[in-house]
Amino acid sequence: MRPAPPLPDSFFQRPPHHLAVALLGKVLFRRIDDLWLACQIVETEAYFVDEKASHSSLGRTPSREAMFMPAGTLYLYYSRGKPTLNISTEGDGNAVLVKAGIPWRPTPAMIKVMEAALERPKPVEKLCAGQTLLARALYLQVEPWRGRRFDPQQFFLADVGYRPEKIVQTTRLGIAPHRDAHLPYRFVDAAHVRSATRNPMTRQKVAGVDYHLLSYEQAIRLERAH
Repeated sequence: MRPAPPLPDSFFQRPPHHLAVALLGKVLFRRIDDLWLACQIVETEAYFVDEKASHSSLGRTPSREAMFMPAGTLYLYYSRGKPTLNISTEGDGNAVLVKAGIPWRPTPAMIKVMEAALERPKPVEKLCAGQTLLARALYLQVEPWRGRRFDPQQFFLADVGYRPEKIVQTTRLGIAPHRDAHLPYRFVDAAHVRSATRNPMTRQKVAGVDYHLLSYEQAIRLERAH
């Protein structure tokens, strides 16, 4: 596979909730030896520095410094002992969590290498269906990548010409009530809700209450929620 050209640094220079929307449909390319792995992003979460759910709200430390670096800096941390990928955005301390994805144009070789990273076989649409699954399937580790920029020779983000028609906006997962759990900063490509960490449109969920279904144009212009 020949990867698409990397996105410029200017792509990341936008508020976190806008970058979270813009990332949907973009593809992460990761080189392992002579093979390029490719993962299309289908789920993201936005975090502002002044909200309690954000790591950066706890202040600057060496491990969190990446969130205060220029937009497009990679912030990786361990979630239950496994790596998770975040990207800094416009505004010190703001970031987007890359929550889930799907293999893009998967080949048998790509699937084999991703499954080896996860140490078990999974359905193709579930290989990257979660923040730690995605990072592990792309062979990302915290220490080598935290605080770095994307690298066109090893790991980068590209636009492959896909843009979601509909986007699900809802609240983020795993946020305690006292940590701004009400904020609707989780975004999912509606065409791939089954590959999200958790399907936001199950029968138990009510449209207009538990989630909102937006066009891309509506989602990319959202005002900040409070």
